[in-house]
This record gives sequence, structure tokens and C-alpha cells, in this order.
Amino acid sequence: MTDRPSLPLPAPRLFALAGTEALGRDIARHMGIALGRHEERDFEDGEHKARVLESVCGAELYVLHSLHGMGVGSANDRLCRMLFFIAACKDAGAARVTAVTPYLCYARKDRRTKPNDPVTSRYVAALFEAAGADRVMALDVHNEAAFENAFRCRTLALTAAPLQVAAILAVTADERLCVISPDLGGGKRAERLREALERAAGRPVGHAFAEKYRSAGIVSGDLFAGDVRDATCIIVDDLASTGGTLVRAARAARENGARRVLACVTHGLFARAAGPVLADPAIERIMATDTIDPVPLPGGPARDKLEIVPTAALFAEAIGRLHRGESLADLLVL
Repeated sequence: MTDRPSLPLPAPRLFALAGTEALGRDIARHMGIALGRHEERDFEDGEHKARVLESVCGAELYVLHSLHGMGVGSANDRLCRMLFFIAACKDAGAARVTAVTPYLCYARKDRRTKPNDPVTSRYVAALFEAAGADRVMALDVHNEAAFENAFRCRTLALTAAPLQVAAILAVTADERLCVISPDLGGGKRAERLREALERAAGRPVGHAFAEKYRSAGIVSGDLFAGDVRDATCIIVDDLASTGGTLVRAARAARENGARRVLACVTHGLFARAAGPVLADPAIERIMATDTIDPVPLPGGPARDKLEIVPTAALFAEAIGRLHRGESLADLLVL
């Protein structure tokens, strides 16, 4: 009796919802596939419908949507559209659906800070599970442990560190490098990037941190620890909203003798006040990925400093490995 030849693994099926199509097309191009066909309709009363336009029965799907409130729809609207589309795919017979959320909304609200506070990240997790998501993939969530603990389905917390290292080395030469965490809470994230940067650069990379306390919307803290004299400093954070945290750390680094200061964030939310704040000359360059599109930072001195780091290759690699059952260890926050 001869063994039957194993059938080739079908290509993954990727769908990108309205507002994330550009990133979806780039990911599909890296994967060598076409985006899945679907339609989205808005009705006069504000309701919405989305459906697949091809058979997905028994298929493994990846649904891409970045859940920020910039451009097309609010964060709530985008979340609702993604949940409905996932549920519709499961109703259409999809065997497994992975939600791919380059930016995951409400990830910052992962604990109670006041009596009766909501833990919104946990509620969002319950919604994904109720809609039928089998796995959730996100990039640089605010707190990886809270992200993993909120879900009962499998989670994949990707890190942008490999992309950021390449971008940093492209604009630095042989100068002394130092990675700065702008607050104690981001220490692990900064250390992860520092270690990756040290390996790639082949030389020691220093580290420092700035103290930050936030209460009732007021930020305070003056402590700065670390030797940054004559160094090119990279301030690392998961996101930038007003930019105040980055500028505080940049000024402290300059006051302690830093030669250059670069800001490196994954998600450039850039609230309305960010333009004037980030125009501060303490920061020479701002690097952010394309998880937030369109970039909400208006033209001007801050926008001129901004460099967008593409993420399509990272997501394509992660989706491809996940689909083939291969290890993602070097792409995940561990």
C-alpha cells in the first residue's frame, strides 16, 4: 500500500476592512496573494453591513483592521465593523478566523485606577470571543501581560522592535547609542529594543529612564537616571498621543548631555495638540509605524521630523508562519 502524497497547504485568505486597505494590500503583496473580496455598505440611518464575496466555507481567514479613531470611523465604529465581519465569516462557514489588529483599541484601559473603573480591555476581549474570533494578533499592545490575560482564545503580541532597529541603524553611524524609557512602566519595552539594537549594532548600547507620574491628567516627575552624555538617545514608547511624555524625556536627556535625541514609537496617534508639542527642538527625529493611517499629524515642523516605518513585511511573515504552523518566537513579545 503506497502513501498518498500530501496535499499542498491552501494559501491564507486575508481580508482588509475599509480604512486599512492600504496596509492590507501591502501585506498581501508581501505574501504573494490577492486580498479577499468583500463589500461594505453604509445605510442612511448609520447602520452598516459587510459580507464576503467569495466562498469561505472551511477556510482559514485573517481579518485585518486597525482599531484607531483616525480617518474612517471612530475606534468604536471600527471595532463594531470588525466584530460583525468576523461573525459573518463564521456564519458563512469559515473554519477559523484570526483577527489582525495592528492597533488594538482600549488596550491602555487594562486595570482599575479608581473605584468602579471599567477594565475595558477585558470587555473588548469578550466581544472578540463572542463574535467567534479564534485568535487575536496585535502589535505592541500597551501591556502584553494584560492583553494575554484578557483573552481566553490564543493571542499573539507582536513586537515592532526588529523594524525599529533597522530604522534606527539607518540614521545613526558609529556614535554611542542609548535607549531611554520615558517612564518606569515602559522599562521592559525599552530593554527589549535595547537588547535587539545592541545585537544588530555589534556594540554596547546604554540605557536610561525618566520618571513620570500621572494623576488627574497632570504629569509630574523630575528624576532622570542613566549616562547619556555625548550619546545619540532613542526614546521608546508604544504610542504617542499629545507627545508630552516624549518631549519631557528628550529635554531631560539634553540637559544631561545627550548629543542627539530620536523618538521611536509604534503607534502615532498624534492628538490635535501634538503638532506644537513635538515641534520642540529637543527631539531631532520621530519614527512611527504605519498602524495609524492616515497620519493625523498636520504639516509643520513636527510633521517634517516624522519618518513612517512600514509594518507590512512583519505582518506578512507572522501570518505566513502562523498559517504554516511555524514558530513565531522571534516576532513575539516573550
